[in-house]
Amino acid sequence: MTILKRFGISLPGDLLARFDNEINQRGYQNRSEAFRDLIRDYLVKRDLDKDEEVVGVLNLVYDHHVPNLSLKLNDIQHDHYHNILSNVHIHLDHYNCLEVIILKGKHSEIKHLSDKMIGTRGVKHGDLSFTSTGKNLSGV
Repeated sequence: MTILKRFGISLPGDLLARFDNEINQRGYQNRSEAFRDLIRDYLVKRDLDKDEEVVGVLNLVYDHHVPNLSLKLNDIQHDHYHNILSNVHIHLDHYNCLEVIILKGKHSEIKHLSDKMIGTRGVKHGDLSFTSTGKNLSGV
């Protein structure tokens, strides 16, 4: 079990009021949990800078009628099978598909793989977001 430590911080009143308003809108029960999330977010971003192992979620929207596009995207995924944990393919309409791919590996590997897929002719939009594997974050 993680031992909690108390500490104090000083903030200008208007900044604290804005913070309290924001965390109330997001449903936080208290400031402590909001500060924990801010610190975790900072640590996740630090891991990206250090090229640590991360998890990424890549969203691709593409026209499946573009010749060989599905095959190219599939080939890229097979070439990097060790970084791909899962994917979901959704038919949005007669032309457009959404593919959600969950990736794991060093930040630079995931970024390079995602850029390759997003840059493939026929991909209309791509977005990559990162998170931590949880190894470097406390559970509280």
